[in-house]
Amino acid sequence: MQYEWILDVLTDLKAFAKGNGLAALAEQLDDTSLVAAAEIAQAAEVTAGGMALDADEAYQLHCGVTAGDNA
Repeated sequence: MQYEWILDVLTDLKAFAKGNGLAALAEQLDDTSLVAAAEIAQAAEVTAGGMALDADEAYQLHCGVTAGDNA
């Protein structure tokens, strides 16, 4: 995936924020990751001309979270 690196960068920034007591920033970066995943999924759908993952599925796939883990 062409834009997957940006999700990695956001994940690293979130880990740094959490580790340094920047809870509000970590939460905002979590939201930002969801927006990025949604736009990446939309871009993939447009480029591939097929069905893409929705934002939650793309983010969970990136983070290695399964549906059972998210409950």
